[in-house]
Amino acid sequence: MAGKMVQYGRRMRRSYSRINEVLELPNLIEIQQKSYQWFLEEGLREMFQDISPIEDFTGNLVLEFIDYSLGEPKYTVEEAKERDVTYAAPLRVKVRLINKETGEVKEQEVFMGDFPLMTETGTFIINGAERVIVSQLVRSPSVYYSMKIDKNGKPMYTATVIPNRGAWLEFETDAKDILYVRIDRTRKIPVTVLLRALGFSSDADILDLLGEDEFVRNTLDKDNTGTTEKALIEIYERLRPGEPPTAENARSLLYSRFFDPKRYDLAHVGRYKINKKLHIKNRLLNQRLAEPIVDAETGEIIAEAGQVVDRRTLNKLLPYLEGEKAYGIKEYSLRGGAVEGPCRLQAIKVFSPEQEGKVINVISNAVVDQSVKHITPADIVATVNYFINLLHGVGSTDDIDHLGNRRLRSVGELLQNQFRIGLSRMERVVRERMSIQDANAITPQALINIRPVIAAIKEFFGSSQLSQFMDQTNPLAELTHKRRLSALGPGGLTRERAGFEVRDVHHSHYGRMCPIETPEGPNIGLINSLSTYARVNEYGFIETPYRKVDPDTHRVTDEIVYLTADEEDNYYIAQANAPLDEEGYFVNEQVVVRYQDETISVPRERVDFMDVSPKQVVSVATACIPFLENDDSNRALMGSNMQRQAVPLLRPRAPYVGTGMEYKAARDSGVTVIAKRSGVVERVTADEIWIRHEEEVDGQIVKGDLDKYKLIKFARSNQGTCINQRPIVKVGDRVEKGDTIADGPSTEQGELALGQNVLVAFMTWEGYNYEDAILLSEKLVKEDVYTSIHIEEYECEARDTKLGPEEITRDIPNVGEDALRNLDERGIIRIGAEIKAGDILVGKVTPKGVTELTAEERLLHAIFGEKAREVRDTSLRVPHGTDGIVVDVNVFTRENGDELPPGVNQLVRVYIAQKRKISEGDKMAGRHGNKGVIARILPEEDMPFLPDGTPVEVVLNPLGVPSRMNIGQVLETHLGMAAKSLGLYMATPVFDGANEYDVMEALKEAGLDEDGKTILYDGRTGEPFENRVTVGVMYMIKLAHMVDDKIHARSTGPYSLVTQQPLGGKAQFGGQRFGEMEVWALEAYGAAYTLQEILTVKSDDVVGRVKTYEAIVKGENVPEPGVPESFKVLIKELQSLGMDVKILAENEEEIEIREMEEEEESAGDKLGLDLESGEVQKTPSTS
Repeated sequence: MAGKMVQYGRRMRRSYSRINEVLELPNLIEIQQKSYQWFLEEGLREMFQDISPIEDFTGNLVLEFIDYSLGEPKYTVEEAKERDVTYAAPLRVKVRLINKETGEVKEQEVFMGDFPLMTETGTFIINGAERVIVSQLVRSPSVYYSMKIDKNGKPMYTATVIPNRGAWLEFETDAKDILYVRIDRTRKIPVTVLLRALGFSSDADILDLLGEDEFVRNTLDKDNTGTTEKALIEIYERLRPGEPPTAENARSLLYSRFFDPKRYDLAHVGRYKINKKLHIKNRLLNQRLAEPIVDAETGEIIAEAGQVVDRRTLNKLLPYLEGEKAYGIKEYSLRGGAVEGPCRLQAIKVFSPEQEGKVINVISNAVVDQSVKHITPADIVATVNYFINLLHGVGSTDDIDHLGNRRLRSVGELLQNQFRIGLSRMERVVRERMSIQDANAITPQALINIRPVIAAIKEFFGSSQLSQFMDQTNPLAELTHKRRLSALGPGGLTRERAGFEVRDVHHSHYGRMCPIETPEGPNIGLINSLSTYARVNEYGFIETPYRKVDPDTHRVTDEIVYLTADEEDNYYIAQANAPLDEEGYFVNEQVVVRYQDETISVPRERVDFMDVSPKQVVSVATACIPFLENDDSNRALMGSNMQRQAVPLLRPRAPYVGTGMEYKAARDSGVTVIAKRSGVVERVTADEIWIRHEEEVDGQIVKGDLDKYKLIKFARSNQGTCINQRPIVKVGDRVEKGDTIADGPSTEQGELALGQNVLVAFMTWEGYNYEDAILLSEKLVKEDVYTSIHIEEYECEARDTKLGPEEITRDIPNVGEDALRNLDERGIIRIGAEIKAGDILVGKVTPKGVTELTAEERLLHAIFGEKAREVRDTSLRVPHGTDGIVVDVNVFTRENGDELPPGVNQLVRVYIAQKRKISEGDKMAGRHGNKGVIARILPEEDMPFLPDGTPVEVVLNPLGVPSRMNIGQVLETHLGMAAKSLGLYMATPVFDGANEYDVMEALKEAGLDEDGKTILYDGRTGEPFENRVTVGVMYMIKLAHMVDDKIHARSTGPYSLVTQQPLGGKAQFGGQRFGEMEVWALEAYGAAYTLQEILTVKSDDVVGRVKTYEAIVKGENVPEPGVPESFKVLIKELQSLGMDVKILAENEEEIEIREMEEEEESAGDKLGLDLESGEVQKTPSTS
């Protein structure tokens, strides 16, 4: 028997995994937590260090930020959600103000606003709503080289230095082999002009620097500056055209553009990438030396001239190429340029691979210190030199879609950037205030205006493209949302501009980004998901783990090494399923490995690393699909995306056929309750669990204090699904630290449970499963198998109006007692009331403008002594198509000290729960992208049944399988059948699970036919069907596209202002659009009267529709239709173009088209009424 029993949390599963995994899965939301933690501990400190000291223009006053601390949050997470406030802690900063004239020092703690905190599950609560900050994929700051072929077939190279912030430097060649540079996208100037401006003034200096080379010669011929001064002026004229140039101005301009750390920033990562790209060692690899390399201290020759530097030689040379005494270091001192001072370079000569005997200089920046965040003259020289080397065939161009050149900005960094914007705005204000206020009376508090800082952070959390309303449909959706990587957003790509290459799967995605999970539609490939084992390093590059192969013994060790995409390119990496013997040696002589973008087979001695696990390639959602290896990738993509849309069911059931990923996904999503310490359960109720902590002291078990866990009951998620936690431990159970003690939504026994295990048959049934439709048994409705709870929130606010305050009350004009039966004395519905469409939830009245009373009314008031209350009924009512039970009511008032928006006196929130059974029109799916809509629900007795009399529960169309190539669903069905018969749960991990022989074996063990087919009998006639049918257990989920949310009907309702046609869409309570083609259909059919009604009284014949409604109500004949409003609009449009358009009848007489008011007046005249005097109130039209 294949497979071994494995414990996943509280459940045993038979696992078909053959590869033993040496690395546990990491915490799946670590990407959010680590990044935010970094921000609190280091990111904030960096910001304050960057900005301080702030000096005034005279340099007399100095403001320094010394330290900061975060206080305690005002509300807990639950309170913040309930009160609609932000979960945040006060940030206090210690500030020192020094007056240099008097030597006076003032220190103060300044409050810098409330700072949003991350919850334990990696989310933020902003104004009561849970939000997630998505990580952004951007181009890393660095120097990039690229090549394209021009129209003459000649390769044209370009180089770009991209900083984190600051001006771009771009180098390019032209057809005449001259090198140009563009500074910040201006016109191009010869490269030598820039070099002169840096302080290499004469032609001889430049030739000495870069070496004798035809490209440099051509450029010098083109360059007509000659000295540093002239070069500086030339650059200044390009950057600031029209201003009088002086060498001094030019010097300071160039300095501020590139060498001022406040204006130009490469960030840690940019410096790291530039040093890596320009380092001498990477550039000497596979080149032929033109000079011997000598040990500076002993004079010993390490490498001969003419020797080719392979990896072994390079490793031997490394100690002599790095450090203070490295070979080939040259010191230049720069004078008169933008930067004064020394410039260290390292140069080594090699032979050109393209021209025999040609010697070229390889110059590196001699590794500038990691703390220098701006560009240096050495960087610029080395960049130019790399560019020249490329023209001679030394060096390589970069692929910008490679993950070594794209990095992640996670929460911490995105927040830091926002904070920096806020602080720099604040800095300006501080400077201004320093110069205005009296220097002696000034305090730090008076200088600092925290508004811009608070505004920047609020703006980021509230409206940034990367701060998203959390997808909370189910635990998997939450988890995936937190692990999402987006290439969109500020500083990223836009959908329109992103080409095919950026969206495509790249070989460097392996183990870092999932090749499967991405949305269908315009965002395909721009939004990705992090792979299961991937993590993000300090520079923001994604790393993936590998098992190291010992270079001497060639044994695969259990040592784990994390590699970034560009490091990985140098190694041969074996797949996780490469066969090993007991000792850990490769069994096969030749091993299939990945090397850069190809799969090749190499001798086992050459393998450097081996994959950790087969599922390291894919994301969490994709790793939850069993038999993924048997599915077509397009369908797997749909499967991954649809699992995120699964609605949490009333009674969740974990799948019989899982992948072993379910436990980890549920646990890390944060919806379950996990024991913080070990102990014994003392009390369990539906809403809390008490655990008495126990620990061992000197061999004795000692009882400690109580841990109390509160469970969430029937809360509403962001998507309106129900969040409810249920205890899964009993009194007296022993619990270990980290055990699951309560299930959340869509979890069972601590495992992810998105759907239900149902008995399916693949066969047609009377055409009811044509085009992927699904036939269902009524049993699933009766037994609440696919029933879900949905909670909607309705709110009603009482505001101050111009005519007086609105009032929430039970006393509503013109409403019978029957409508008020469920309201309490305040006029708010009671909890537990059953409600249907049109019922009042909150009674509210609004003051009406006072109108003049008629003589009769005045008389009546005088007699009966009552002044009619001038109020309108503006109660909150249940919208159309909604019913349910009130589960919760929250009332917020000013008196209770609740924070309400200005002008609002009282706010009432009502929560209504609906139990939705599965019905026709609901969308269901399996985990393999096999989706469909329920076409019919059959009585249980009419469903086809098995030989033992069991009716099947779902009938699927067999034609949904072959063309879609998702065979995984069939294997899952077979294995599910065996699992159910054996009473076992199975785990078949992706790319390492059960194969068809294991499935047959399991079916045999369960006493079923090996082909998984059986005879089925028609439930209506009892006759057997002609052929044997595949029957088994499939895990099917109900998706969030429910028919109750989509079905919609209207009789009368709102109309559009200009065209007077009904609005569209369910949200606006609109009508159905009868478009151009539908009109053709009725014309072709000759249904003239139907057509006339649809174009007039049912749409925009304003008078006609009112009269028709009236006629229907009174039971009279429907009057003749009038002129549609849209026709009048057309006439007006033509007249507005200056055309004289008249409408003529058959007898050539002009027809007057009257406005709506005129129509009403003429109707009034006929009835003999004076509409102006207000004797007869206008009946409001049905709009």
